[in-house]
Amino acid sequence: MGPSSPAARKLEILHAIVKAYIENGEPVASRSVSRARKDNLSPASIRNVMADLCDEGYLSQPHTSAGRVPTEKAFHSYIKSLLNTNRLLTAELSRVRAELSRADTMEERVEKTSHILTEMTKGVGIAAAIPTVGHQLDQIELLSLGERQVLMIVVTKDRTVRQKVVSLDEPIRQTELESIRNYVNGSFGGWLLADVQAELNRRLQQESAACDEILSKLTLLNDKGLLDIGMHPEIHLDGASNLVGADLHLNREKMRELFRALEQKKRLLQLLDRFLDRGQSELAVQVGLGDAHPSMGELSLIGLTVELPSGMCAKVAVLGPTRMDYSRVLSAVLNVGQALQSSAD
Repeated sequence: MGPSSPAARKLEILHAIVKAYIENGEPVASRSVSRARKDNLSPASIRNVMADLCDEGYLSQPHTSAGRVPTEKAFHSYIKSLLNTNRLLTAELSRVRAELSRADTMEERVEKTSHILTEMTKGVGIAAAIPTVGHQLDQIELLSLGERQVLMIVVTKDRTVRQKVVSLDEPIRQTELESIRNYVNGSFGGWLLADVQAELNRRLQQESAACDEILSKLTLLNDKGLLDIGMHPEIHLDGASNLVGADLHLNREKMRELFRALEQKKRLLQLLDRFLDRGQSELAVQVGLGDAHPSMGELSLIGLTVELPSGMCAKVAVLGPTRMDYSRVLSAVLNVGQALQSSAD
């Protein structure tokens, strides 16, 4: 299909209409499209093309306006053309990688990711770390906070850190805690936490465990959930206030409903799971989220899923008005997703 073929010209006109609508938010007339083109195609010829695009479901005519408005189908065609030409900016990617590398844990990186996405796009940045098959143990640390209180710290291979303070029924010395730490780290470093727990339970149930000083004391900590570190999805959202100035045609009550929906982490996770089901590093775009929530009809979601070490995956996304700068958002999501994956290696 050559660049001057009727099919190519039709796509050029369609994408010009989408860009004009994104910029102005008004129905696009054939005369304005004609003026913007360099091939002197007449308004009458463009009207014929627009009529065909209407018949094919790419454009709609609101009320009696002479202009046309792009449909979701038109937005998807426009976004697809951007995906084919979008290139990562090396300098920007390096900057994002450097910023994420300053975070010590995966949790901190995910939280920072939502801030970076918001900063780069002026939209709503969303980032989530979601457990999949499990975490590998890197090491534990045990610190005495008194005769009967212990701070238990568990670090996984992806540098996720969980800690909690527990109270024991009998005293335990720091030297005993150090022996337990060395035993667990030496025996189970690199194991999946579920496998560590299963093997510990097996060893602690043996008759010889009662006679082993380390295992006897380890039983106290195991009963308090030493490795039950509660790996739940971590989700962060930043920049919701950016939607206030967006032209979403929402009344005050609908806007309140939208913000209430964005405050519910469970709903956000469902949104990400529903629309970001593509393969690793493959961008997913959903134009119009009305099926997810009535107040989200004029919002779009652009994101991807990133595989992380030790049974984790991350979902990074930008939520914004349908009339967003798609080229900018696509680049930002690709950059940040790639940087997050690199920082975890």
